[in-house]
Amino acid sequence: MPRSRPRLRTGHSLDLLEGSRAFFPALVAAMDAAQHAVRLETYIFDCTGAGAEVAEALLRAAQRGVQTCVVVDGLGTGTLPEEWSARFTAAGVQWRVYSPVNMLALLLPTRWRRLHRKLCVVDSTVAFCGGINILDDFHDPNFGTLDAPRFDFAVRITGPIVGHIDTTMQVLWRRLQAVRDLRQHKLQEAVQTFLSAKPRSLPTPETIAADAVSTSAALVLRDNLRSRTRIERAYLRAIAGARHEIIIANAYFVPGFRLRQALVAAAERGVRVQLLLQGKYEYFMQFYAARPVYGVLLGAGVEIHEYAPSFLHAKVAVVDGHWATVGSSNLDPLSLLLAREANVVVEDAAFTAALRERLLRAMAEGGQPMDPATYAARPLRQRGLEYVAMLVMRLALLVTGKRY
Repeated sequence: MPRSRPRLRTGHSLDLLEGSRAFFPALVAAMDAAQHAVRLETYIFDCTGAGAEVAEALLRAAQRGVQTCVVVDGLGTGTLPEEWSARFTAAGVQWRVYSPVNMLALLLPTRWRRLHRKLCVVDSTVAFCGGINILDDFHDPNFGTLDAPRFDFAVRITGPIVGHIDTTMQVLWRRLQAVRDLRQHKLQEAVQTFLSAKPRSLPTPETIAADAVSTSAALVLRDNLRSRTRIERAYLRAIAGARHEIIIANAYFVPGFRLRQALVAAAERGVRVQLLLQGKYEYFMQFYAARPVYGVLLGAGVEIHEYAPSFLHAKVAVVDGHWATVGSSNLDPLSLLLAREANVVVEDAAFTAALRERLLRAMAEGGQPMDPATYAARPLRQRGLEYVAMLVMRLALLVTGKRY
């Protein structure tokens, strides 16, 4: 079992937020109360529907003099509509794009690395982390209006790890600024900015008020430098230590050998393992590449439920009623090997119970249990599509030099 583990700190207050219907109002309220700085990172920023409410809150913050910094992914967000770009520029919203996309650049495996984490920090005192993009629950850029809301989670956090999240976001911002300076041939400014982007030691946690909720939590990052496997190791450690129950809800579930073996071993030692996975077709690779691994899991007694009402976008888990994680990381090669991701790990019975109850309800009301016999008898055409998807995924990993 992996040795290093995230440093859990006590003294946090966490609020579980389901969907943009809960997340956006909390985010907007924090931005409207900001006095100094708003920092936001997201894979998708879409101003359709409720997404416009977040955009307007950013405008209001910038217009009253709050430093307002937004980073979006070049593939997930694309080009900002001209109207919003002009309004952000006029108000002073600073907008940066991580790894801008063009077809020639995508031929380079290093450009497949994406910014997939969803983080926000306001005034270095309150933070948000989860899987929810700035995207209306009932809107999808590819499929239009949805019949039911997307299923996803985020958390609102106060406490010591807010400083960790803030530092993490500032480091990325400065590095993007250094690249921007280089492109504008400002060599001296770029060097100064890049040097200032080196990770700083985290601030000493402030004294916790006597009535504060002493929830233990840690920020777990995945990047291509010092934190390549930390999120996967956090899952492996929790699964290896499970004694009674594991519940995982994950949108794009293509676990590697170690994760598959850990889940099989847990089921074989009597742990009830329940997976809530994507049941609606969204992307070819993620949909079909996931299914070849179901057989070994079902054979070990793992229960698989496919979420049917709408798109499942959650990346959460609960173990034994005390451990939970909420974040942006899927359990597939893109998230675990290439993308920048951020999860919060929580040790708290009350928080875990709230998340567990919601996942069990989603399985009962919207999950379709997978029958091992039905899975084994799936049509030849479907098996062929699964084979093609898995082959393409493995070839892509071979090109990047990654092992999974």
